[in-house]
Amino acid sequence: MNTIPTALSREDYLSLKRAHRHLEHPSLAVRLADVIGTPLEKGVKLLPRQLHQGLQRCAENAIWRALGVAVASLKNKQGAASHDACYKLLGIASGAVGGFFGGPALLVELPFTTTLMLRSIADIARSTGENLDDIATRLACLEVFALGGRSKEDDAADTGYYGLRLALEMPVAAASSYIAQNGLANRAGAPMLVDFITMISSRFGITVSEKAAAEIIPIIGAVGGALINSVFIQHFQDTARSHFTIRRLERKYSPSLVQAEYYKLRSPEYRLLYAAA
Repeated sequence: MNTIPTALSREDYLSLKRAHRHLEHPSLAVRLADVIGTPLEKGVKLLPRQLHQGLQRCAENAIWRALGVAVASLKNKQGAASHDACYKLLGIASGAVGGFFGGPALLVELPFTTTLMLRSIADIARSTGENLDDIATRLACLEVFALGGRSKEDDAADTGYYGLRLALEMPVAAASSYIAQNGLANRAGAPMLVDFITMISSRFGITVSEKAAAEIIPIIGAVGGALINSVFIQHFQDTARSHFTIRRLERKYSPSLVQAEYYKLRSPEYRLLYAAA
C-alpha cells in the first residue's frame, strides 16, 4: 500500500479525504439526475420566470427564518450523536406533501424543510464537538447552505471549499459581531445581516431551483416529492458533515496545516495516492 506523506494521522487523513471528495464535487444536480434519469437543465428551462423569481425570494426568506432559529433556539449537547435518519424522514414527509399539491406548494414547503435541515446541520455540528452556544458556530451552520449551493460559474472559476469560506469570512464576522451586540432586532435594516443573508441565499437558491426543476419533470406527486426531498436533505447533511469534519481537524491541528493538506489532495501528484488510499 502507498505511504501517504501527511502531517495528519491516517484516520484523520481519510476523514479529510472523504470531506474533500464531497466538498469539491457537491453537485445536487447530478444526484437528482441519477434519481429521476433526466438532465436538470431541461427542468430549469421549464420553470416560469415568475416562479424562478419567487423561488429566489422564498430561499432568502427561508434563510432569514433559519437565522432566527439559529440565534434563538439551538440546544447545545456537545459530542452527542446526530440523528440524520430522523430528520431525513421528516423531510421526506414534507416533500411528499409538497409533491402532492404540486410545484407552487414548494413555496410553502421550503421554509419548513430549510428549518428542518438547519436542525439536522446543527445536530451534525454538535456531534463533531462544536459549541452551539457560540454564535460563530451557529452562523457556520448557516454557511452550509452556501457551501451546498455550488454553480457552474464556481467550477469555471475553480472556486473550491476554502475559496467559498474566504468569501463568506467577512459577512459572517460582521453578522456575528452585530448579533452579539444587538441580537436580531430590526434585522432586515442591518446592512451586515442583509449582506450575510444575500450571500447565503443566492447560493442556496441554486439548489432550490434544481429541486423545483426535478419536481416538475418526470415523477409527479407525493412519491416524487418525497424522493427528491430525501436527496435534497442528504446533500446538505453530507455537506455539513464534511464542513464540520474540517473544522474539527482545524481545531485538533491548525487551520493552516489542514488547509495545506486539503490543497495537496487537489494536486495531480497526490491524486494517485488519493485514489489508492
